[in-house]
Amino acid sequence: MRNNILREDLDAVIEHLKQEDPILTHGANVRAFEAEWSAWLGVKHSVFVNSGASANLLTMAILKIRYPEGGEVIVPPLAWVSDIASVLQNGFKPVFADIDPRTLGMDPAKILAAITDKTRAVFLTHVQGFDGLTDELLSELQQRHIPLIEDVCESHGATHNGKKLGSYGWISNFSFYYAHHMSTIEGGMVCTNDQEVYQHVRMLRSHGMVREANDPAVHAAYRLANPDLHPDFIFAFPAYNTRNTEIGGIMGRSQLKRLDLNVKRRTENLLRFLKQIDSDKYRTDFKIEGSSNYAFNLILKRPDDELVQRLMKAMNDSGIEFRRGSAGGGNQIRQPYLKGIVPKDHHRAFPETEHIHFYGFYIGNFPDLRETEIDQLCAVLNSV
Repeated sequence: MRNNILREDLDAVIEHLKQEDPILTHGANVRAFEAEWSAWLGVKHSVFVNSGASANLLTMAILKIRYPEGGEVIVPPLAWVSDIASVLQNGFKPVFADIDPRTLGMDPAKILAAITDKTRAVFLTHVQGFDGLTDELLSELQQRHIPLIEDVCESHGATHNGKKLGSYGWISNFSFYYAHHMSTIEGGMVCTNDQEVYQHVRMLRSHGMVREANDPAVHAAYRLANPDLHPDFIFAFPAYNTRNTEIGGIMGRSQLKRLDLNVKRRTENLLRFLKQIDSDKYRTDFKIEGSSNYAFNLILKRPDDELVQRLMKAMNDSGIEFRRGSAGGGNQIRQPYLKGIVPKDHHRAFPETEHIHFYGFYIGNFPDLRETEIDQLCAVLNSV
């Protein structure tokens, strides 16, 4: 891994700080970044927050506003913890669907099989740059009037049928954490084409304050309904403070300028990696079309505990940094926060995720990774 924040990003921040009295909290640069991000993604509205996890949290809070009685949300067992934690925190029941090994996202057939009359949304994670959508899934969800929520935190710039992921769902979430495709140090985005959702997310981001909505009709309605309250201090929801800062906005605007080029380079790196690794030992049949690769996935074709140990030794000896279990460290159902929430041994019902948990790794991919470094990496992996 190399520094994802370049000198030009820092210089833009420094220029802002040189002002006589610079605004540092949420201001004009945040609003500009939101507008520029919306234009890049192809959606009407975006709300900049302090992390991808906060984007997940606010999204589930929006779902709770729509369905105060609760219900079920279909989620992947291979995901970051906040995808599932946000569901629990808002009073919904997570229902898991196993993954498709070609995308590492939920298998669309398993999603459809998991739908019940209590299903309130499908919370689909596009894992590590892969496109987790199919036309059939999109059509079925539309026909059944089930909202699609996209977590694109690891897949900026990936596409389905040439259209960017994050522009298909009712709501989508992005992360700008330090190690992701672009970084605001910490940060996230909630995106939507739904005007009501947009106004609610703006309020939820800032303590539930009505004045944070930018629609005068929303202000007028709440003032009329609450004449005994001071107009600047009407709190519509028991909400949060997940605002970001001008520093984050400046960095986001700077990094967005080179995001498309970085995605192209990441994809080129992935293709070189997959062409060279030993396809007798490792999986190489991933769905590459539309990918914006986040990391090199190294997944054993067959269970082999001894090979895992030899592989880890070879990588450690060669100074190759890696993570086990792919996104989120593997099967979330095994984690202690879900004990008592899911049945004992429930993880065994998800064999594809279990295989990744024990026999999957990922290794960092980044835009300025040299071809010779990829070749050296593959040579080490193939030698085991």
